[in-house]
Amino acid sequence: MEELDSIAIDRIIEMAWEDRTTFESIEFQFGLKEQEVIDLMRKEMKLKSFKNWRKRVQGRKTKHEKLRTFAQGRFKCTRQRSISNNTISKR
Repeated sequence: MEELDSIAIDRIIEMAWEDRTTFESIEFQFGLKEQEVIDLMRKEMKLKSFKNWRKRVQGRKTKHEKLRTFAQGRFKCTRQRSISNNTISKR
């Protein structure tokens, strides 16, 4: 594993916590395989936080591209209001 700066480490941790970001995406962007991400999380996080994360991602189908039931994209609730031009309309 090559030396990563603190910004990259923060982004990897953020991506690892996201349900729909796959380990393959992390590998594509940062070159870290799943086991290397696990090792990084173990090293950078408190023990309790790491255990909670491992419990959360173990067996989660959305963390592996081959196990996903959807092709791509993200879930959007039908009740979610649309945002145009990246600004929220005034109330």
